[in-house]
Formats: sequence, C-alpha cells, structure tokens
Amino acid sequence: QVQVVESGGGLVQAGGSLRLSCAATGRTFSTYSVGWFRQAPGKEREFVGAISRSGGSTEYADSVKGRFAISRDNAKNTAYLQMDSLKPEDTAVYYCAATTNTWSLRIRAAYGYWGQGTQVTVSS
Repeated sequence: QVQVVESGGGLVQAGGSLRLSCAATGRTFSTYSVGWFRQAPGKEREFVGAISRSGGSTEYADSVKGRFAISRDNAKNTAYLQMDSLKPEDTAVYYCAATTNTWSLRIRAAYGYWGQGTQVTVSS
C-alpha cells in the first residue's frame, strides 16, 4: 500500500503560480503512477494530469495544457503539480492519487489511493 498527502494549496491572484506537492509513504513510490484531479463546488471531480512511474511520460487535460506541469522525484517519494497562469476557474480542491496501473490514467476509478485534498483559490 501507499499513502499520499497533498500540500501547497492556498490563495493566489489570477495570473499567479502555485506548486502542489504529493508526498507518499509506504511501498516503493516508483511503482506507482500518479494522477492529479480537482473538484470545484457543485461539480464532478475531474482529471487534471498524470505522470508515469518513471516520470518519463505525462498527460494533461486540455483545460490546463500549457499552464500546468507535473513532475516527480522518486528519491524523495514526491510528485509535484506546478500551476502557472492561474485562472479563477482553476479554483477547486486538488487531489493527488496513486495507482499501479499504467493505463487509463484519466479515469478516477483507475486509482486506489487518494489524498485528502488541498484547496486552491484563485481570485480575479
């Protein structure tokens, strides 16, 4: 098993940046793909992006492509979500999730391990 904990959320003005961290404990972090999801009030939890076990492959939702970047440091058991050019519509609770799957990383059901979430608020 693995446990993941997000941190780094907060309040930022539109156009600003934040970096979220996803710290993992438990079994070898490098055996897990990591996904980032977000959930705004009254909306479904949606895919933001994902990174492969080695970090060599990433994918993103169209809404964040070119603005957000996911990376990981397996030596530190941590994944990151760098968010630039933030918009008010990026306001949501952001969740980190881990899976031993290497496919369907855009689907919530593919992930068995979730963090508690961290709030990101972007003011206009």
